[in-house]
Amino acid sequence: MKIYFAELLGTFVLVFAGTGAIIINDVSGGSVSHVGIALTFGLVVMTMIYTLGDVSGAHLNPAVSLGFWVAGRFPIRNVLPYILSQCAGALLASTVLRLMFPQHQTLGATLPSGSLAQSFVFETILTFFLMFVIINVSVGAKEKGLMAGVAIGAMVGLEAMFAGSVSGASMNPARSLAPAVVSGNFRDLWIYIVAPLAGAYLGILGCKCVQPKDCCTKLQEQRP
Repeated sequence: MKIYFAELLGTFVLVFAGTGAIIINDVSGGSVSHVGIALTFGLVVMTMIYTLGDVSGAHLNPAVSLGFWVAGRFPIRNVLPYILSQCAGALLASTVLRLMFPQHQTLGATLPSGSLAQSFVFETILTFFLMFVIINVSVGAKEKGLMAGVAIGAMVGLEAMFAGSVSGASMNPARSLAPAVVSGNFRDLWIYIVAPLAGAYLGILGCKCVQPKDCCTKLQEQRP
């Protein structure tokens, strides 16, 4: 149960800090700024990887857990418990934020600023980039190692910085689901569930296209 609690706690920290930064930026008249929000997401992902990577792998994201399973690095019996733990942590974080900021309308929910197609393509490609980095710097199904946290956190922060104002740069179904459920704002939520899953799958395919053949074989051999 420790690994599931680690995923719950890690996702709680991610959503509380990340969407909390969005909320505080709104209520304070922009004191955090778009760059500050992007850095918050990147830094919290990095710190959670170094904190929990050796425990649960610090997936913190249903798309990442499913991506590791597609790669053959993660047993299917753990996929659903991981996803439920991540969603529970995210929902708990959004509930706490609702109690703290009861007047906020969206609680940091991800909403397209342009067309739906534009945001869908953005979220798919962004998650492709993220999963491509994760699968190449991780060990087995765990995001750990000297530079893994830096690489993954930097990618999250970079993507949030340049794409956050268009699609929200979620790349994470749990991160988008929680504020949507707690705030009751389900507009275009399907984009932030379907696109990250598609992007994670493409990220695994991208890894297999650029890595040596024996590396692809090793992915299967690392299945627990």
